[in-house]
Amino acid sequence: MNKLKGIVKDIKTTGSINIVEIDIKGEIFKTVFLEGLKDIKKGQEIFIIFKETEVPLGKNLSGEISLSNRFECKITNIEKGKLLTKVILDFEGEKIISIITTSSVERMNLKKDDKVIAFIKANEVALMEV
Repeated sequence: MNKLKGIVKDIKTTGSINIVEIDIKGEIFKTVFLEGLKDIKKGQEIFIIFKETEVPLGKNLSGEISLSNRFECKITNIEKGKLLTKVILDFEGEKIISIITTSSVERMNLKKDDKVIAFIKANEVALMEV
């Protein structure tokens, strides 16, 4: 499980839908909750957590995409398997792991030191108190 520490910057609520914005190293990450938030407050330190399999990667992108959680990383290591590959990323000194298909790694010609964009859907991000 990937885990990054940040500060709650904003909480938007309408009905039972909540969007929490978390500042992590100057990047704003968003998460969506469909139920009420319990003890989360603006200015609070909090961890975001997300699965390695929920981190798709992009390279040489242009145009718009609806995913709000996108951040530039550098590939520090690639561990290829027959079907799946573990891509180890550096985001501002923080380690993030992405598990994608080996065929995607080969198609994208990913290699160590490449700059890539990592994505996470807002509904795939969970919060954990520090």
